[in-house]
Amino acid sequence: MTVNNQAVGIIGIGSYLPERIVTNTELEKTVDTSDEWIVGRTGIKERRVADSATATSDLATGAALIALADAGVSAGDLDLIIVATVTPDMNFPSVACIVQENIKAKNAAAFDLSAACAGFVYGLAIGSQFIKTGVYRKVLVIGAETLSKILDWNDRNTCILFGDGAGAAVLGPVGDGCGILGVELGADGAGGDLLKVPAGGSRQPFTSEICKNRLHFIHMNGNEVFKFAIKIMGEAAAKALAAAGLSTEDIDCLIPHQANIRIIQSAAKRLKVPMDKVMVNVDRYGNTSAASIPIALDEAVRSGRVKKDDKIVLVGFGAGLTWAACVLKWCKED
Repeated sequence: MTVNNQAVGIIGIGSYLPERIVTNTELEKTVDTSDEWIVGRTGIKERRVADSATATSDLATGAALIALADAGVSAGDLDLIIVATVTPDMNFPSVACIVQENIKAKNAAAFDLSAACAGFVYGLAIGSQFIKTGVYRKVLVIGAETLSKILDWNDRNTCILFGDGAGAAVLGPVGDGCGILGVELGADGAGGDLLKVPAGGSRQPFTSEICKNRLHFIHMNGNEVFKFAIKIMGEAAAKALAAAGLSTEDIDCLIPHQANIRIIQSAAKRLKVPMDKVMVNVDRYGNTSAASIPIALDEAVRSGRVKKDDKIVLVGFGAGLTWAACVLKWCKED
């Protein structure tokens, strides 16, 4: 293996979302909730929901094609595809292999990773290492979810929170001083029961009884996850900044996982980053898990919130419990 410590950055970005918008007013008709309560507690006004014919790989493929076009990279030039998801089309094959076939990336290795809402940043960290060490040159990292497929739409505590979507980034070599500058990854398996889909795996295979008891849907201890999130977001971002030799004053744009506006505001406050430097789109998409950060990054870039030479912090937390943060200097021309 050649170790050359090549600088690695995002050279193309893209996102892809279902067309259907489900508003809080629509949810008021099916569960005991209100638009005022949802917005006040979460900041969410609407979310995107995939139709019955659309799977995670379909959204992932859409985002991948946009990111490749943005990078000016052909699918045949890809060396590796990583898909971060907790809602694969099926247990196997991986979503990454399905995407590989869809985009005809015949030279790319492919695998999925499961780190929930922190998954995309995990994918950036893993993919960048292959390029840093000289093993690969072009890596496609995708965060994609169809969480609507594993939601109990009768549970007002969870069905209001989540949405579907996908975001993708093409990683490649960049100039010295650009790209990924620092990373922090972590996990605490002791909190695994706080956010999970209890059944459908090898511990509790799917049965009619599982279906009856609704154990194949998301179950969450919202209060405990909230307390964990407001603590870990700031800590993870601070550690990634330290690894990059930077401080919070250096941040031009903070792009946090879009789970809850109160969590986002708390993270910004702990980092002493003003909200006008924080990318927020949770109001329009809800929590899209692994897709959340790349969708927000794509929107920030395309809207001009992120410009060349800006220093960006991506930070997320999720089931596992997991957390991840990445500091990068944006190296792509407008």
